[in-house]
Amino acid sequence: MQTYDNPNAKYDWWAGNARFANLSGSFIAAHVGQAALTAFWAGAFTLFEISRFDPSLPMGEQELILLPHLATLGWGVSEGGAVIDTYPYFVIGSIHLIASPFLGAGALFHILKAPDDLKKAEGQAKKFHFDWDDPAKLGLILGHHLLFLGFGALLLAGKAMYWGGLYDSTTQTVRLVTNPTLDAMTIYGYQTHFASISSLEDLVGGHIYVGIMLIGGGVWHILVPPLKWARKVLVFSGEAILSYSLGGIALAGFVAAYFCAVNTLAYPVEFYGPVLEVKLGIVPYFADTVNLPYGENTSRAWLADAHFFLAFFFLQGHLWHAIRALGFDFRRVEKAFESLEA
Repeated sequence: MQTYDNPNAKYDWWAGNARFANLSGSFIAAHVGQAALTAFWAGAFTLFEISRFDPSLPMGEQELILLPHLATLGWGVSEGGAVIDTYPYFVIGSIHLIASPFLGAGALFHILKAPDDLKKAEGQAKKFHFDWDDPAKLGLILGHHLLFLGFGALLLAGKAMYWGGLYDSTTQTVRLVTNPTLDAMTIYGYQTHFASISSLEDLVGGHIYVGIMLIGGGVWHILVPPLKWARKVLVFSGEAILSYSLGGIALAGFVAAYFCAVNTLAYPVEFYGPVLEVKLGIVPYFADTVNLPYGENTSRAWLADAHFFLAFFFLQGHLWHAIRALGFDFRRVEKAFESLEA
């Protein structure tokens, strides 16, 4: 992180992971702890949504955000998109709650027992020590991240093809996808109109391609250090890596917001409500095309707008840290204003 030429900079608790920028072991502990909190939220909020779910009302009009995703995966759903069994949702929520303390224990282990700097570790753990200016080690860690993302994409494809199938909004049934689209040109063609996808075969085929590419990229980055041109183009520092990450999350958030707002295959009307329209207030936002009682919003509106605004702030974080990574001293801005006032 940029310390403005102060190598002994100290960060308060609210500075988050900046406190562990040079402590690779503590950095892992923080990440595992965040995973524990995420799992706890997912489990607790799933159970909360079950407690207020009314099967006599359309799911998309009940301001739910987790149960619609589970229904889209085909759990507890019958023909016509009717949710007839919430027990699978209870099981999934419980699994997340059970996983949370185990992840929390892992975080505590890394804080209390494991070395705060993996350079001091023994065995295989030592190879995950990293320095922000070491492209080869950062590539190794990036490769492992890509492997997990690739396996996640293939797990969705496996669920669609072998483990119960997915909900198909075009037929309003849960079905297996036995013949996913593997034609490369068809999948690549969605680059220009991805939100118009209307076939589960194409959706699952896309996940297969993405999964394979992510795993291939992961293997590449684990085995091959960043090439010479990449080391010249990219900045390798904690500030720069953070800016790249925030930029990627911002892009994903904007894409997800638009996709959720207009697509009815991955986000069926039965579970999320009707498609949205773009409106302009103080800022642009997605608005419902139906009027719900008491000023409520559909699940689609909640998800699309949440993704949009989070992506917007992630983008600001990306720009802030990218500029700092390039060496700009933001204290100059404060000094400029002070000179104007004087």
